Amino acid sequence: MSDVDSFIDEVTEEVRRDRLFLLLRRWGWVGVLAVLLIVGGAAFNEVRKARATSQAEQLGDSLLAALTQNQSQDRVASLEAVETQSPGGDAILNMLLSASQLEAGSDQDAVASLNAVATQGDLPEIYRAIASFKALLLQSETMPTADRRVQFEALAAPGAPLRLLAEEQLALIDVSEGNVEAAITRLQSLRQDAEVSIDQQQRAAQLIVALGGEPEPLVAQQG
Repeated sequence: MSDVDSFIDEVTEEVRRDRLFLLLRRWGWVGVLAVLLIVGGAAFNEVRKARATSQAEQLGDSLLAALTQNQSQDRVASLEAVETQSPGGDAILNMLLSASQLEAGSDQDAVASLNAVATQGDLPEIYRAIASFKALLLQSETMPTADRRVQFEALAAPGAPLRLLAEEQLALIDVSEGNVEAAITRLQSLRQDAEVSIDQQQRAAQLIVALGGEPEPLVAQQG
């Protein structure tokens, strides 16, 4: 009886091997393809990383070379000649370009460079907000007050990264329009904000006093 069982086991094992061999002949290419895809994907990632590193180094060298120019006009010309190949590179170039343009006395060109960053939708919000904020500050004497108010209100929206800085600018706009009470109310609220910095609290308190008001006692923030 044991010989019969042994014979059956051997036959069963042989059938299993035959089936496995057939499966390998039929579907073995799938495993080979999977290995090739994995190896090829890893190689592609390495090539892409190396290319990105090389592009970043080239951009850095070009920017440094442009910034070494002594005259602001020469720096502007050199920066304008720099070529970028990524959204982040565009943003860095335009921010540096705006600073050189401002130093060269080309305020409107500086605003245009900042607005190019502010409207670049594939950038993180913080960078777009900084560019928009700086552009608005440069236009304090040229942009209609109503337009500046609308744009600062957008920057002061709940959750916006420069919300409190924008609130300060809105208070100054209130003052410029003669609405002192509105400015004081806004500054009092800013001082009580859970995210306000000590410097902002102090600036707001000083402005409240300058406007004839009295800073309200700070409410203790619960950590």
